[in-house]
Amino acid sequence: MRRTFVVSDVEDMLLRKTLLMAAALIVAASGGIAFAEDAIDPAAVKSEDGKYLDKEGNPTFKVAADGTVDWYTYSGYRRYHSECHVCHGPDGMGSTYAPALTDSLKSMSYGAFLEVVASGRKNVNTAQENVMPAFGDNPNVSCYMDDIYVYLRARANNAVGRVRPAKKEDKPDAYTQAEKSCMGK
Repeated sequence: MRRTFVVSDVEDMLLRKTLLMAAALIVAASGGIAFAEDAIDPAAVKSEDGKYLDKEGNPTFKVAADGTVDWYTYSGYRRYHSECHVCHGPDGMGSTYAPALTDSLKSMSYGAFLEVVASGRKNVNTAQENVMPAFGDNPNVSCYMDDIYVYLRARANNAVGRVRPAKKEDKPDAYTQAEKSCMGK
Protein backbone atom coordinates (compact mmCIF):
# COMPACT_ATOMS: atom_id res chain seq x y z
CA MET A 1 0.00 0.00 0.00
CA ARG A 2 1.40 3.38 -0.98
CA ARG A 3 1.54 5.95 1.79
CA THR A 4 0.21 9.44 1.12
CA PHE A 5 1.90 12.20 3.05
CA VAL A 6 -0.03 15.15 4.31
CA VAL A 7 1.58 18.49 5.04
CA SER A 8 1.91 17.75 8.76
CA ASP A 9 3.84 14.50 8.08
CA VAL A 10 6.30 16.32 5.86
CA GLU A 11 6.64 19.11 8.40
CA ASP A 12 7.25 16.56 11.19
CA MET A 13 9.98 14.83 9.16
CA LEU A 14 11.65 18.13 8.29
CA LEU A 15 11.52 19.26 11.92
CA ARG A 16 13.04 15.96 13.10
CA LYS A 17 15.85 16.17 10.53
CA THR A 18 16.48 19.83 11.33
CA LEU A 19 16.68 19.15 15.07
CA LEU A 20 19.08 16.22 14.56
CA MET A 21 21.34 18.25 12.31
CA ALA A 22 21.24 21.23 14.69
CA ALA A 23 22.27 18.97 17.57
CA ALA A 24 25.09 17.54 15.47
CA LEU A 25 26.33 21.02 14.52
CA ILE A 26 26.23 22.25 18.12
CA VAL A 27 28.18 19.24 19.29
CA ALA A 28 30.72 19.59 16.49
CA ALA A 29 31.19 23.30 17.21
CA SER A 30 31.64 22.75 20.93
CA GLY A 31 34.06 19.87 20.68
CA GLY A 32 31.34 17.71 22.22
CA ILE A 33 33.24 14.68 23.42
CA ALA A 34 33.66 14.10 27.14
CA PHE A 35 36.66 12.02 28.12
CA ALA A 36 36.52 9.28 30.73
CA GLU A 37 37.79 11.44 33.57
CA ASP A 38 35.06 13.97 32.73
CA ALA A 39 32.35 11.34 32.28
CA ILE A 40 29.02 12.30 33.76
CA ASP A 41 27.61 10.18 36.57
CA PRO A 42 24.86 8.06 34.98
CA ALA A 43 22.68 8.02 38.10
CA ALA A 44 19.09 9.03 37.45
CA VAL A 45 18.20 12.14 39.43
CA LYS A 46 14.79 12.89 37.93
CA SER A 47 12.13 11.53 35.64
CA GLU A 48 10.10 13.36 33.03
CA ASP A 49 7.17 11.40 31.59
CA GLY A 50 8.94 8.08 32.19
CA LYS A 51 12.33 9.18 30.83
CA TYR A 52 15.09 9.24 33.44
CA LEU A 53 17.71 11.97 33.34
CA ASP A 54 21.13 12.40 34.97
CA LYS A 55 22.25 15.58 36.76
CA GLU A 56 23.19 17.17 33.40
CA GLY A 57 19.79 16.41 31.86
CA ASN A 58 21.05 13.56 29.64
CA PRO A 59 18.87 10.47 29.19
CA THR A 60 19.93 7.65 31.47
CA PHE A 61 18.80 4.27 32.75
CA LYS A 62 17.00 3.22 35.89
CA VAL A 63 17.23 -0.34 37.14
CA ALA A 64 15.21 -1.29 40.22
CA ALA A 65 16.54 -3.62 42.91
CA ASP A 66 14.42 -6.45 41.48
CA GLY A 67 15.97 -5.98 38.01
CA THR A 68 13.07 -4.07 36.46
CA VAL A 69 14.43 -1.66 33.82
CA ASP A 70 12.92 1.57 32.61
CA TRP A 71 11.06 1.51 29.29
CA TYR A 72 13.87 3.32 27.40
CA THR A 73 16.45 0.70 28.40
CA TYR A 74 14.13 -2.10 27.33
CA SER A 75 13.22 -0.41 24.05
CA GLY A 76 16.90 0.41 23.47
CA TYR A 77 17.77 -3.26 23.81
CA ARG A 78 15.19 -4.09 21.12
CA ARG A 79 16.22 -1.24 18.80
CA TYR A 80 19.94 -1.94 19.19
CA HIS A 81 19.42 -5.58 18.26
CA SER A 82 17.27 -4.70 15.24
CA GLU A 83 19.59 -2.07 13.74
CA CYS A 84 23.06 -1.91 15.35
CA HIS A 85 24.25 -5.34 16.45
CA VAL A 86 25.09 -6.53 12.95
CA CYS A 87 28.16 -4.28 12.95
CA HIS A 88 28.76 -3.51 16.64
CA GLY A 89 28.26 -7.05 17.88
CA PRO A 90 25.89 -8.53 20.42
CA ASP A 91 25.06 -6.25 23.33
CA GLY A 92 27.44 -3.51 22.20
CA MET A 93 30.53 -5.66 22.73
CA GLY A 94 32.09 -4.83 19.34
CA SER A 95 33.23 -6.95 16.43
CA THR A 96 36.12 -7.18 14.01
CA TYR A 97 34.23 -4.68 11.89
CA ALA A 98 33.10 -2.03 14.37
CA PRO A 99 34.08 -0.87 17.88
CA ALA A 100 32.55 -1.88 21.17
CA LEU A 101 29.95 0.72 21.98
CA THR A 102 30.01 -0.31 25.62
CA ASP A 103 33.55 1.12 25.64
CA SER A 104 32.68 4.17 23.54
CA LEU A 105 29.84 5.22 25.84
CA LYS A 106 32.26 5.41 28.76
CA SER A 107 33.93 8.43 27.16
CA MET A 108 31.43 9.77 24.62
CA SER A 109 28.96 12.49 25.51
CA TYR A 110 25.28 12.27 24.69
CA GLY A 111 25.65 15.02 22.07
CA ALA A 112 28.59 13.27 20.40
CA PHE A 113 26.58 10.04 20.30
CA LEU A 114 23.69 11.84 18.56
CA GLU A 115 26.11 13.43 16.10
CA VAL A 116 27.76 10.14 15.11
CA VAL A 117 24.49 8.24 14.79
CA ALA A 118 22.78 11.01 12.79
CA SER A 119 25.72 11.99 10.57
CA GLY A 120 27.90 8.88 10.50
CA ARG A 121 31.66 8.68 10.82
CA LYS A 122 34.56 7.59 8.67
CA ASN A 123 37.69 6.51 10.53
CA VAL A 124 40.66 5.90 8.27
CA ASN A 125 43.28 6.28 11.01
CA THR A 126 43.10 2.63 12.00
CA ALA A 127 44.56 -0.51 10.49
CA GLN A 128 41.12 -1.25 9.04
CA GLU A 129 39.01 1.55 7.59
CA ASN A 130 35.72 1.83 9.50
CA VAL A 131 32.68 3.57 8.13
CA MET A 132 29.65 4.26 10.29
CA PRO A 133 26.74 5.14 8.01
CA ALA A 134 24.48 8.08 8.81
CA PHE A 135 21.16 7.02 10.34
CA GLY A 136 19.59 10.49 10.67
CA ASP A 137 17.13 9.71 7.86
CA ASN A 138 16.23 6.25 9.13
CA PRO A 139 13.22 6.60 11.44
CA ASN A 140 13.84 3.12 12.85
CA VAL A 141 16.99 4.62 14.37
CA SER A 142 16.42 8.38 14.53
CA CYS A 143 13.11 8.04 16.37
CA TYR A 144 14.78 5.81 18.97
CA MET A 145 18.21 7.37 19.49
CA ASP A 146 17.53 8.07 23.16
CA ASP A 147 16.47 4.46 23.67
CA ILE A 148 19.64 3.11 22.06
CA TYR A 149 21.80 5.58 24.00
CA VAL A 150 20.16 4.66 27.32
CA TYR A 151 20.57 0.93 26.68
CA LEU A 152 24.23 1.29 25.70
CA ARG A 153 24.85 3.57 28.66
CA ALA A 154 23.37 0.92 30.94
CA ARG A 155 25.58 -1.73 29.30
CA ALA A 156 28.67 0.51 29.58
CA ASN A 157 28.03 0.90 33.31
CA ASN A 158 27.26 -2.80 33.88
CA ALA A 159 23.74 -1.93 35.00
CA VAL A 160 22.18 -4.54 32.70
CA GLY A 161 23.49 -7.84 31.46
CA ARG A 162 23.92 -9.27 28.00
CA VAL A 163 20.41 -10.69 27.85
CA ARG A 164 17.00 -9.19 27.12
CA PRO A 165 15.74 -7.50 30.30
CA ALA A 166 13.20 -9.82 31.93
CA LYS A 167 11.21 -7.05 33.65
CA LYS A 168 10.36 -3.60 32.35
CA GLU A 169 8.34 -0.58 33.35
CA ASP A 170 5.20 0.12 31.35
CA LYS A 171 5.51 2.15 28.18
CA PRO A 172 4.82 5.80 29.11
CA ASP A 173 1.95 7.58 27.34
CA ALA A 174 4.28 10.47 26.44
CA TYR A 175 6.63 7.96 24.77
CA THR A 176 3.76 6.54 22.69
CA GLN A 177 2.76 10.02 21.53
CA ALA A 178 6.35 10.99 20.64
CA GLU A 179 6.83 7.71 18.78
CA LYS A 180 3.66 8.22 16.72
CA SER A 181 4.68 11.75 15.86
CA CYS A 182 8.23 10.80 14.89
CA MET A 183 7.10 7.86 12.77
CA GLY A 184 4.52 10.08 11.00
CA LYS A 185 1.43 8.35 12.33
